[in-house]
Amino acid sequence: MKPSPVLAFVRNIRASPRALAGLLGGVLLIVSATGAYFAARSTPGDEPQPPLVAQRPFDFRPYATPRALPNIAFEDEKGEPLTLAHFRGKVVLLNIWATWCPPCRKEMPTLDRLEQRLGGPDFEVVALSIDHEGAPAVKRFFKEIEVKALAIYIDKTVRAGFDLGVVGVPTTLLIDRSGQEIGRVAGPAEWDSPEVVETIRRYLKPAA
Repeated sequence: MKPSPVLAFVRNIRASPRALAGLLGGVLLIVSATGAYFAARSTPGDEPQPPLVAQRPFDFRPYATPRALPNIAFEDEKGEPLTLAHFRGKVVLLNIWATWCPPCRKEMPTLDRLEQRLGGPDFEVVALSIDHEGAPAVKRFFKEIEVKALAIYIDKTVRAGFDLGVVGVPTTLLIDRSGQEIGRVAGPAEWDSPEVVETIRRYLKPAA
């Protein structure tokens, strides 16, 4: 008996990581676009809306106790495999993003400036792209906006964001030196603002 179209689709998703990535990426795009739509609708009046990054305050609320994270896997620009364990010993700002996400594109220059300011042995902005095209798409975008400091990290499977419980992009996690999540921000932010820099510097100080 010929399988139903739904069953065939499910089998294809299970068999093909690329199909899974496409499905999850589409879900994240719908969630992000829906959030942006309702954010715009919630503002009274017909005045032109300011850029999304400037529209949102920095809403970071650390957990009472840092939370364990899965040791997610992804790749660098050359396709070399990496995991979160690679960054142990430094504070990490992990940004899940994509070039097709307008709020992600708007906030990326602020992440680059944050890396220029604080990046080093103790801190790194890890901008993890979920673009299906991989490094070429990110390279083009970084060249377009003249990114100077950010390294290219890729997860074409979208599994990292899924394992981290990310429901929309951009989502950004602040991770301590032991690899535990301190807290996260859902949506864009001005990552080079004085408030953000001051917050991150508090976590860079050695424990008393």
